Amino acid sequence: MRKYAGEIGLLLVAIIWGTGFVAAAVALESMSPYQVMAVRFLIAACLMSIIFMKHLRKLNRSVIGAGIVLGIFLFFAFMLQTVGLQYTTPSKNAFLTAVNVVIVPFIGYMLYKRGIDKFGMIGAILAILGIGVLSLEMNMSLNFGDVLTLICAISFAFHIFFTCEYVKKHSPIGLTIVQMITACVMSLVVLLFRGESLPLNMGSSGLMAGVYLGVFSTTIAYLLQTISQKFTSETKAAIILATEALFGTLFSILILHEVITMRMMIGSVLILAAILIAETKPSFLQKIISRRYNGDY
Repeated sequence: MRKYAGEIGLLLVAIIWGTGFVAAAVALESMSPYQVMAVRFLIAACLMSIIFMKHLRKLNRSVIGAGIVLGIFLFFAFMLQTVGLQYTTPSKNAFLTAVNVVIVPFIGYMLYKRGIDKFGMIGAILAILGIGVLSLEMNMSLNFGDVLTLICAISFAFHIFFTCEYVKKHSPIGLTIVQMITACVMSLVVLLFRGESLPLNMGSSGLMAGVYLGVFSTTIAYLLQTISQKFTSETKAAIILATEALFGTLFSILILHEVITMRMMIGSVLILAAILIAETKPSFLQKIISRRYNGDY
């Protein structure tokens, strides 16, 4: 069990983010997308600073610098995803965001000349196919919103990759505190420039949804993500976190009573297969890959 602590932690993160789809839908009924971002990051920054006050006092320049980098990637990922959603469909937005699963291993190759794990790539491609079946409509054309969402996917990929890099050198708690404060400040600045303010009359349902997003989907989820990524690779992390789409579908069925379809079933099977292949490296695939590279085909 301890051997898979990182994978289990990231799976819990994906489950929490899956429930966040429902909370976000409720929050958007009484808040603008930028207000939702500001509320969730403000709650997260305040909670992290209060609960981990001792860590806040011990922050050094190196941790602050790394945390700011993560916070910037995190903020732009959420902002581009939110703005992109105004110009494209939710299904295409979700699918294109998930492209970060494929991008992550290539970042390692481009920046550090690291070899790309074959099973990780097979899993990444299967995960993308699964999310596509779950989310994508028949129209595959790209518009302005799609382009923004693709850039959002690149931001999420860099966030996952550099989280894996920074947790090797710095405290996961310190990194999470700084990135939440950074994302909070940037969200409040954008809110100010847009002429919007923090929502004061969001209603009980909006308040509960905002608190859930701030406490669970942001504070707990990103703290757990940062800690868990210390014990696994960036490619595995990206694949496991991609199951957010699967859990989002499941919770939509359970809570929002969405009707289950054949597409949901096929997409779910593909995503689960992606995880199993990346994690277990099945022997039959090892033989196929070995023969392929030995010139037996």
